[in-house]
Amino acid sequence: MPAAEPASRRLGAERGQASVELVAAVPALLVAAAVALQVLAAGYSLTLADGAAEAAAMAVAAGRAPGPAARAALPGWAADRIAVTRDGGSVSVTLRPPSPIGALAEALAVTSAAWVRPPGAG
Repeated sequence: MPAAEPASRRLGAERGQASVELVAAVPALLVAAAVALQVLAAGYSLTLADGAAEAAAMAVAAGRAPGPAARAALPGWAADRIAVTRDGGSVSVTLRPPSPIGALAEALAVTSAAWVRPPGAG
């Protein structure tokens, strides 16, 4: 009958296993955190685009250009990440969320639209 392995030896092997599992889990946790932050940034960008589209539509109603009004409704980091289009009384604002990967920001771009009766329209 073989002698039983000492408990201290088994504990050392288990501690080593836990270290290996931790090293394997850390990158997975970092990727999950990055994905969660990117989703939050895209959601926040949609909220900002909504406000900018409304501001742009109100500018159209007042007879002003929609672009500067939309940019003024955004925080500084977002002002250069938008595209504003107007078709009659409809104004669309497309905003690219912040992202460390440019192609990802393009893929996650959000669009919001608002409509207002332009001045002089019957």
